[in-house]
Amino acid sequence: MANNGIAIRDAHAGQDVASRFLEFAFGAFLLLVFVGLQPFAIRDPNVLVNGDMLAAGEGDLVRQILYLLFFAIIFIVAIQREGWRAIDSVPPILALLLLWCGLSALWTEAPPMITIRRVGLEVIVVLSVMLSVDALGADRAFRVLRLVLALVLIVNWLSIPIVPQAVHLADETDPSIVGDWRGLYFHKNITGAVCALSAMAFLYYAIRDKSRTDWILLIATLGFLVMTRSKSSIGLLPLGIGAGALYYWAWRRGIDRAIVSVGVVLVILFAAAIAGVYHQELARIFSDPQEFTGRTVIWQAEIAFIRDHALLGSGFGSFADTGALSPLHAYVGQNWVDTISHGHNGYLQLMVTTGIIGFTLTMICVLIQPGLAFWRMDGMDHLLKAFLFSLFVFFIFHNLTESDFLESDGASWVVFLMMLAVLRRYRLTRTP
Repeated sequence: MANNGIAIRDAHAGQDVASRFLEFAFGAFLLLVFVGLQPFAIRDPNVLVNGDMLAAGEGDLVRQILYLLFFAIIFIVAIQREGWRAIDSVPPILALLLLWCGLSALWTEAPPMITIRRVGLEVIVVLSVMLSVDALGADRAFRVLRLVLALVLIVNWLSIPIVPQAVHLADETDPSIVGDWRGLYFHKNITGAVCALSAMAFLYYAIRDKSRTDWILLIATLGFLVMTRSKSSIGLLPLGIGAGALYYWAWRRGIDRAIVSVGVVLVILFAAAIAGVYHQELARIFSDPQEFTGRTVIWQAEIAFIRDHALLGSGFGSFADTGALSPLHAYVGQNWVDTISHGHNGYLQLMVTTGIIGFTLTMICVLIQPGLAFWRMDGMDHLLKAFLFSLFVFFIFHNLTESDFLESDGASWVVFLMMLAVLRRYRLTRTP
């Protein structure tokens, strides 16, 4: 009996050490996602305009090795703790989507190795996130994320008076962003999205733990977000928080789901009515190349491409950010689009790169399944549900002007994957 007790204690101690090791590996992985190997780097438009595909075609060998290393550690520890059941942490529909993305290398418009490399990174990121969250649980995984976001925030604030590149300089190709704060990221819109995600995380822990530190972090985050002048993130952050607050209020008071459904339908109908009344004004806005800082030009090119390649698309990760050989360049015919890394609309980019099949699989994965999960869950902590729902709403609307879906190691996509992992863990085990 005594020996059994010792064995149990040893097993628990071993699991605790493994969990700590997994936390460290996951934290290092998140640092690579949120900071990278070249903080404060400036995306050189001249290199891309000249047709050099360094950013996409050649990749970064050190970065690739680090991702493989962290994935290997996470995989080994997760399997050691959870057994081969850990593989079940990846939703089948997401696995099918990744398979489709891999198959698109057969018909890609860019050199196939670009698609293969990007799909490979996508698989590594998805598995790393899903395995980590499943093994650690929601609280420990998001606490690691919270620590990384706090470090990023501190670095961003310290960089403003020290690093000239932390602010968009006068030599920018887009003069409208000169003076906007970007911190350690190469563009203010990325910084804005990270700030918005950070604000939601800090608010959650500030309320849950009654943490003064998180309130301070929240205020500091909001201040930096304002200075980025990232319109999408500034506008969508209140929407995400408001949606989470409404969700929290409704579930705490046991409001019938039918009432909530009616409210959602009424909002959609109201928006449709407004669009119908002001359709001429909206058509003018979306046809003006100066609106949305040039996004409409890209959107028009994407829509034209979809008309020609609706079924299969261009191949995963091959429409933009492949230099002068990209289909985007061919459909716009202007050199400046060679500097564009994505299509500035996640939904259009999905159709462009993965076709109708990939688009459908993605919508099931990121919209329908999470939506049903939020609808059905009854036992999860209400505040955690509200936090996850805030992330969900922000992400879905953020993709109207940015491209986060399947964005490999993009910050927004990684956080969204964490949300998906928590929802799946809860559905399968009822323990988030």
